[in-house]
Amino acid sequence: MAGISLSRVSKNFGSVEVIRQVSLDIGSGELVVFLGPSGSGKTTLLRMIAGLETIDEGTLTIDGVRSEGLAPGRRNVAMVFQNYALYPHMTVAENMAFGLKNVGVPQDVIKQRIEGAARMLEMEGLLSRRPAQLSGGQRQRVAIGRAIVKEPKAFLFDEPLSNLDAALRARTRVELAELHQRLKSTMIYVTHDQVEAMTLADRIVILNNCRIEQVGSPMEVYSRPASRFVAAFVGSPAMNFLPVTLSGADDRVQARLGDGSLVQLSGIPSTTGAVELGVRPEALGVVGEGGDTSGTVKVVERLGERTLVHVRLADGAQVIAQDRGLSTVEPGRSVRLKFDTTALHLFGDDGSAWHAA
Repeated sequence: MAGISLSRVSKNFGSVEVIRQVSLDIGSGELVVFLGPSGSGKTTLLRMIAGLETIDEGTLTIDGVRSEGLAPGRRNVAMVFQNYALYPHMTVAENMAFGLKNVGVPQDVIKQRIEGAARMLEMEGLLSRRPAQLSGGQRQRVAIGRAIVKEPKAFLFDEPLSNLDAALRARTRVELAELHQRLKSTMIYVTHDQVEAMTLADRIVILNNCRIEQVGSPMEVYSRPASRFVAAFVGSPAMNFLPVTLSGADDRVQARLGDGSLVQLSGIPSTTGAVELGVRPEALGVVGEGGDTSGTVKVVERLGERTLVHVRLADGAQVIAQDRGLSTVEPGRSVRLKFDTTALHLFGDDGSAWHAA
């Protein structure tokens, strides 16, 4: 296990800035997920740690050793790629042994490591097969096994599940979580899939526009997003955003919606003026009577344990609310909506979140 530290690292491809002054400390044994949209710089940052991309500015430390100038093979990290990168003419065992043979590891040690990794990944019966004889999930296990046998200081995963179907992704995601618990190794995992990030990470690093937008535990970034971008990117369905005008002071701050409805806010700094109100679907409930505002149902998504109700408000704004699983709501009906005032978010003109002190 090894800690990894990045200090003010930057990367440009010609005139295009890809990573801008990023600083980050990853603890020994921690599983950190780099999450962000395409083009946010997450894979480039991972490749900079691996040594597959140069660092233009800043420093990288792995296990206390300055590493930005070291060749990839001297950093003692193992990378698992999106496309598996297996040799088609080699068996599973030969694929796993290849890197160890190249650095002169004794044959008996190689055999021992392969057998141990195969047991861990439950693929003892696959060692004599070739990649063409394996499913996508089995190939990904081989790629992970090839990394395990190196006994690296850290594992680097570059969207390793993106080529798998939905059911296999879910199963393999659980296997990766169990693997981390067994190995207790430092792992960095890159993905654009927020479900993978939320279920795997000790901490999530959200990247946007070449820089880090927020770092925190899964529930920290979900419950207390640092910006409108984080609030919109994390969560499915996405957070609802409504332009509102604030008035009042102390514990009597109110938000006026576009349709004129008033919502009492709690834990919000005393302020006035126009801002944006964020509310997740689970904090906007369909109620039989009362409520804070009303609208017309456009679409109903029945998901079994809950029902998502797409509602158009009187001012034309559209929101997604949540109802019980056995909801009787139908498109075209008028419904009342109730805000959970303890789970609302406010965002300023610059996109930053406002939090109570």
